[in-house]
Amino acid sequence: MIRTFIGGALLAMVTTVPVWAAEDPIATRKALMQNVGAAAGAGGAMLKGQVPFNAVTAELVLRTMNAASLGFGELFPKGSETGGKSTAAPSIWEDRDGFNKAMAKFQVDTAAGVVSKPADLDAFKVAFGGAASNCGACHKAFRIKK
Repeated sequence: MIRTFIGGALLAMVTTVPVWAAEDPIATRKALMQNVGAAAGAGGAMLKGQVPFNAVTAELVLRTMNAASLGFGELFPKGSETGGKSTAAPSIWEDRDGFNKAMAKFQVDTAAGVVSKPADLDAFKVAFGGAASNCGACHKAFRIKK
């Protein structure tokens, strides 16, 4: 029951992004990245042993990251390069093909993590590592350092 509700909520979030994102893509992408950051924090806490491994939490971490990856690249339209204290680097618009490839890789890697359904910490390390490796690579190439 709870998985159905969470899955439905994530699907609703992903399918409605284009509607409400058009008005303020910067705020929208920041909100989605906050969700990814929270999920990554929960995943990292399990990997570090700060909290016990939990398969449901592991799945939610990966699903949250995957949900954000769906259409995230569309939240960087022309005209949203500045404003809203954005840390999006000009390279997003200058190397759109590279950015799109990075977004596609994030989507593929997070989807693979979801499909793997890690049942133990070792499996989660592999799934989460593959998904999270995209974060640093994308931030290095397409984000202004704070």
